[in-house]
Amino acid sequence: MDFLNSLVSVFLVWALVTALFSANKARKRKLLLPPGPFPYPIVGNLFKLGDKPHKSLTDLAKTCGPIMSLRLGQVTTIVISSPTLAKEVMQTNDFSFSYRATPDSIRAQNHHLHSMVWLHPFNKWRSLRKISNSHIFANQRLDANQHLRQSKVEDLLLFVKECCGDGKPVNIGLAAFVTSLNLISNTVFSVDLVNPSYNSAQEFKELVWNIMVEAGKPNLADYFPVLRSIDPQGIRRRMSAHFAKMFEIFDHFIKQRMQSTEVADNDVLDVLLRIIHENKEINKEMMMHLFVPLAAFIDAAEKQSFPHCR
Repeated sequence: MDFLNSLVSVFLVWALVTALFSANKARKRKLLLPPGPFPYPIVGNLFKLGDKPHKSLTDLAKTCGPIMSLRLGQVTTIVISSPTLAKEVMQTNDFSFSYRATPDSIRAQNHHLHSMVWLHPFNKWRSLRKISNSHIFANQRLDANQHLRQSKVEDLLLFVKECCGDGKPVNIGLAAFVTSLNLISNTVFSVDLVNPSYNSAQEFKELVWNIMVEAGKPNLADYFPVLRSIDPQGIRRRMSAHFAKMFEIFDHFIKQRMQSTEVADNDVLDVLLRIIHENKEINKEMMMHLFVPLAAFIDAAEKQSFPHCR
């Protein structure tokens, strides 16, 4: 019994010392953080965000200052609300602050491991950025595709004219989406991704919209990482299905091009396939993930230009 009592005493002392050490470490870490509102147990400051987080953060900044720390569930978040500090973080010290957290929804289909948008700034990210700057967004390629832009604008005007002649209404938002999407798809694949009938256009638009909706939803797994394995809201599961549909579309064009015996179109797809074949700087999986942000960018741009046309 004496040995058992001694063993229990040693264990209790060890647990007490460990708890005090952890509390002291947490207190020191808290002293290094900017000031912020007092967090509640478990949920932290989540409820202070309300249904309009941008307004809530503005009000909090008036009392906590232009830089403050919030505890959102189990995640500590630093909020910058000053143009001067934002420039310091995003421009002067951009590399140091580039390791942003990845939303759990973006982990679907391992998108965070292959997308230039979410990769950390290491070799893979540098390779994708170099390829994008040289072969997708280069001024020379944009100038060479000026005739495509002219052609798609003419297609848009012709479609509107036909609708007017037939007395049919025109969905301006969807028409702008089709024009932008087919311009990008011609630049990348040398084909129209959707046709002006709007049946396939609406389906693809909804697919892109669903991806953006799932990515923007508040996700418990982001605030409580311990819940990632069970995906309580099913967001990552639905995002994975949406990504799979989009990759199926991209894969169709890639296989069609690889099996083709015709002369290369020298579009973005040809350039990427040539890079894969010559130096293995990227692979097919990375290439398909590279195409996803282009579709999302088109949809976001269309909503900014035509916010009331859904």
